[in-house]
Amino acid sequence: MNRLKQIHAHSLRNGIDQTQYLLTELLQIPNITYAQNLLNLTSKPTAFFYNKLIQAYSAQNQPHRCFSLYTRMCFNGCPPNQFSFTFLFSACASFPSPLYGQMLHTQFFKSGFGHDSFPLTALITMYSKFGKLKLARQVFDEMSMKDLPIWNSMITGYARCGDMDGALELFRSMPNRNLVSWTAMISGYSQTGKYAEALAMFLSMETEESTINHVTIASVLPACASLGALEVGMRIETYARNKGFFKNLYVSNAVLEMYARCGRIDEARRVFDDIGNRRNLCSWNSMIMGLAIHGKSCEALELYNEMLMEETAPDDVTFVGLLLACTHGGLVVQGRQLFKWMSEKYRINAKLEHYGCMVDLLGRAGELQEAYDLIKSMPMKPDSVVWGALLGACNIYGNVEIGEIAAESLFKLEPWNPGNYVILSNIYASKSRWDRVSKLRKVMKSSQITKAAGYSFIEEGGKVHKFIVEDKSHPRSNEIYEVLNEVWSKMRQEKRAANFDLELEEVFMME
Repeated sequence: MNRLKQIHAHSLRNGIDQTQYLLTELLQIPNITYAQNLLNLTSKPTAFFYNKLIQAYSAQNQPHRCFSLYTRMCFNGCPPNQFSFTFLFSACASFPSPLYGQMLHTQFFKSGFGHDSFPLTALITMYSKFGKLKLARQVFDEMSMKDLPIWNSMITGYARCGDMDGALELFRSMPNRNLVSWTAMISGYSQTGKYAEALAMFLSMETEESTINHVTIASVLPACASLGALEVGMRIETYARNKGFFKNLYVSNAVLEMYARCGRIDEARRVFDDIGNRRNLCSWNSMIMGLAIHGKSCEALELYNEMLMEETAPDDVTFVGLLLACTHGGLVVQGRQLFKWMSEKYRINAKLEHYGCMVDLLGRAGELQEAYDLIKSMPMKPDSVVWGALLGACNIYGNVEIGEIAAESLFKLEPWNPGNYVILSNIYASKSRWDRVSKLRKVMKSSQITKAAGYSFIEEGGKVHKFIVEDKSHPRSNEIYEVLNEVWSKMRQEKRAANFDLELEEVFMME
């Protein structure tokens, strides 16, 4: 910085114009305040000077300063160019509403740059960030010549707004695709919870031998984790390590999460150890959550203490993992203490997830009244997860009174869910309240509430297959049932088949 000040002083003394060099260097430091003062002292600043500062303010999320410069630019008779509008549209995305962007959109087309790809891409991105897909699509459709970034911008816009059908329609009609196109689709499917589609898109991408980078990998691994596609996930980890992508913390954290959710907690711990000093809060949270879900409660709490020793402050996600660990380990005293520390020691306000964990913890321990009192003390309205945890605990301990309260709340929140009726019916049956059981069945029948067919995902040969009960839609269903029949025949031949047959027939009758 001192060197730049010396150059500036020298240029002023000798009448040398080095404004462009100084401005460029100042913004690389960055020292925007000095750069702004330099612009203010310039007698006739060019569009280049304004654009550099607008870009810098946009990168620092200061859209009002960008518009102030744009206004000054126009007032001083310096017409904006296509780069000005590109940076301004990017800045507009930081405003709370699209009003400024729409005003600028009008000025943009009056300026004669309405066919330039760079500002149009930024314009489509801006409208998409505001959820204005119709306006973005109108800009897209009015373009006579569409290059690849324009297509990708529109697809990303659809994906960002959760309209994956619209994204897929455009993706299929693209004249050509690149890495950004594929990654936008994979990321969009993952973020909208359509994990099977995300994985299928990734496998198609592999088939076409398209280039894969760290962003693609970080986008598809959550899909592998949610589907239990361990084989594909392991193959992706090998690829990531070979390509050097594992050095990227997003990728390594995604691999860790994938192993933890696929039941390979030992592999998750291996990855966690490999990350080493690069660990961030996400790494710690994923490992704590993985240990908690797999019943390794003491290890989860030990890891939490290790995290504190390394001076990594916990957040609300950390406490969800810790409370889950206490729930699975039956550690009621520790759970109460952690729930208390969360607000008193770390100033973290409890969310629905934390209350749900505490209700589940107390309910499993038989502390049903305390769990119900906690629900009544919640500062927010309890959701179906909270009431569902209480109802499940009432089913375990046969508590009719609190069970009815929980069930009534669930009937209002999710009247379509037959599981709540079934659980309450089981509670009545455990207390021989057969009249109540009969009444519930009549309510379900009159309301046409039926149990949805369950389904399973099975990974085989790097592909994930979905099956529902008595499913015959799979192209190899005949072979599948032949194998099942063979297995069934062998089971019947076993000496213990008699008792086992009886249990299976009862299950089939229930189905």
